[in-house]
Amino acid sequence: MKDLSKHSAYGGKGWSPRTRTTREEIGDLWADCGINTQYKPLKSVLLHRPGKEMGELVDPDSVQMLAIPDTEQASRQHDTLAEAYKAEGVEVHYVDPPGTPTPNQMFVADLMFMTPEGAILARPASTVRAGEERWVARRLAELGIPILESIRGTGVFEGADAAWIDEDTVMVATGHRTNHEALWQLTDLFEEMDVDVIHVGLPYGSMHLMGTLRIVDKDLALCWPGRVPYDAVAELRDRGFSVYFIPDLDEAVKGMPLNFVTLAPRRILMPGGNPVTEAFYDDIGIEYRTVAINELIKAAGAVGCLSGILGREIN
Repeated sequence: MKDLSKHSAYGGKGWSPRTRTTREEIGDLWADCGINTQYKPLKSVLLHRPGKEMGELVDPDSVQMLAIPDTEQASRQHDTLAEAYKAEGVEVHYVDPPGTPTPNQMFVADLMFMTPEGAILARPASTVRAGEERWVARRLAELGIPILESIRGTGVFEGADAAWIDEDTVMVATGHRTNHEALWQLTDLFEEMDVDVIHVGLPYGSMHLMGTLRIVDKDLALCWPGRVPYDAVAELRDRGFSVYFIPDLDEAVKGMPLNFVTLAPRRILMPGGNPVTEAFYDDIGIEYRTVAINELIKAAGAVGCLSGILGREIN
């Protein structure tokens, strides 16, 4: 019988074992991607430009919106958002499903959560958004970004319910959009990555953790009083964070100034038209770039919700 063991296919001469970790392959075998903070310089984002899917909407509650946006104006404002990112040196990618997308496809932050080794694919909580993650998965694969896990079974998880607190810790909120089954799946994955998970529960009436808590620097966080979990604030303060609360709740509802993306330490991209909050950010040393997205806000989201974060600087 012929001895096959000498051939490389069977481990013989010429066999080249794969010894690098996934993280070591990022930027080489895989695309340059990944994050392990919410505040280090932003490198790349994934967006979906709203278009024809908005044209026939009538009942906002049927599609989980506050009001029906004007299609043309919403599309133009989304273009302005993309241009603002590009002006800040951020690479912009798009997910563009075939046919007519669902109306909420533009809220890409809900559909994924990035780690230093690749993406976790979300599983939206409502039937209205079921399947949107398919198109994000396809686009991530096209971009060369590894998908580490897809939330499965009875788990539901939206990426806006998770946040990196530091390079070794992720906070995950359960509530309206993320359940305990998904929390257990996420915890198992992060444990394999030697990342700690802090679980907090959202109060009734809060949509996502993103809408209640944003991290601007390694020791600076902004929160929405009355909506942020008590345990989240306590945990941040225990870790040496300065925690500030946004001053104008009327602006918080109408203009969503807390729904921003951190571009770099203490520099953010936020919705325009929030003068009280802007003055507050000035006072505490936060630089900001504003974009007019009032029409998009009618769909119940703003800059943070619209932006799937693909990459930040990782030291």
